[in-house]
Amino acid sequence: MIVKTILAAKGSDVVVVEPHMTLMEAARVMTENRVGAVVILGTERRIVGILSERDIVRALARRGATALDETVSQVMTREVMTCTGDETNARVMSRMTEGRFRHLPVVKGNRLIGIVSIGDVVKHRVEEIENESKALRDYIRTA
Repeated sequence: MIVKTILAAKGSDVVVVEPHMTLMEAARVMTENRVGAVVILGTERRIVGILSERDIVRALARRGATALDETVSQVMTREVMTCTGDETNARVMSRMTEGRFRHLPVVKGNRLIGIVSIGDVVKHRVEEIENESKALRDYIRTA
């Protein structure tokens, strides 16, 4: 299975925030949209950063509650790993595990077209395994 298939099933909506927003505002957006990360876009929908729940927790641990008044651009991860729609589920899962991150923006060229989470990837991998298992059982039954 490839990432395009995952996006086709879940949709390509991505929650984005502005770099000048405060962490408190970004946290509200994340809570309202029930997401664990938001993407920060620059011109022409190019990714300039990603802000995850972990980024917010780290800022709070280092600077206390005053961190919530800082801007997203002060805390966001600037070196954002991305994938393309043609990458395999297994490859994306491996990259996320090795990099220890849970959200991976999907790009076409340099433009954002979606985002996948580790939950999305695992869900589709489990479905793949279940389908393969069923096909093998059906084959054995008819052989």
